[in-house]
Amino acid sequence: MTATEQSDPHTPVIRNIEQAVHDGRFNDKVEVNDPTLPPAAEKGVIDNYLVRQHTWRHHVNNVIVRTGMNLGARWIGHGIQVTGQEHLQAVQGAAIVTSNHFSPVENLIVRKALGLPRLYIVSQTTNLAMPGTLGYVFNNADILPITADIDYLAHEFPHLLESVLKRRRKVLIYPEQEMWYNYRKPRPPKRGAYYYAARFNVPVISCFVAIHTLDKQVSPAFNKVGYSMQILPPLFPDPAKSVRENSLTMMQQDYLQKCAAYERAYQRKLTYQFAPEDIAGWRGKE
Repeated sequence: MTATEQSDPHTPVIRNIEQAVHDGRFNDKVEVNDPTLPPAAEKGVIDNYLVRQHTWRHHVNNVIVRTGMNLGARWIGHGIQVTGQEHLQAVQGAAIVTSNHFSPVENLIVRKALGLPRLYIVSQTTNLAMPGTLGYVFNNADILPITADIDYLAHEFPHLLESVLKRRRKVLIYPEQEMWYNYRKPRPPKRGAYYYAARFNVPVISCFVAIHTLDKQVSPAFNKVGYSMQILPPLFPDPAKSVRENSLTMMQQDYLQKCAAYERAYQRKLTYQFAPEDIAGWRGKE
């Protein structure tokens, strides 16, 4: 390992990504030092968060955070190339949005590209326990917390999601599950996003964000990156199929669309053999 690699905090994350790809574990956590909570503490965090949703203080802070996120979306999304906006004409109301998950800020790119002043995001409960500015943002943004607790997933979470969809809002769910830092390739999705789309009879807005390495170096191991985004054909539940059948069909269609979008964006065939160029901007092996 070079001194450049040792000096960058993302190096162990890249090593974890490389090993996960080798093992075929595409939905595993690769970040290091992420916060963890025991089940009882997670339940307490969620309960407290849901109670605060109905307070005037939260409503004020929500406006502040949403304003900041929209300004951030304009800044980070300025000048990015977006294709496929014509596909949005078929989706006027509620929808599940799916995208590849490679950065804490790519939801701003999605928000900007879709032209949404308000976008709900499904996020892990541990993010609500973060301290400082990040904790403030997560606790006051339009977040729907998710956890592995079976009872919560069976009862409270579907109710929260349905209430948002009934208000004709759009909800971003990352079907790849975990964030893989600057990883360019689409990963095989989990079924949850498509199950909820089928259950609540709403379409899926399929997106793929490509990451481009720029000339400017920003750290010993990384160059600055830019983005482009493809809005892909939306996916609609088939009324003749069951929820399970629809969820499996839409999941497969979405994955195939994202694979094709990857090949268009990077002009190379998608394979799952790890290579240094899989991590956008990485200089560690150059």
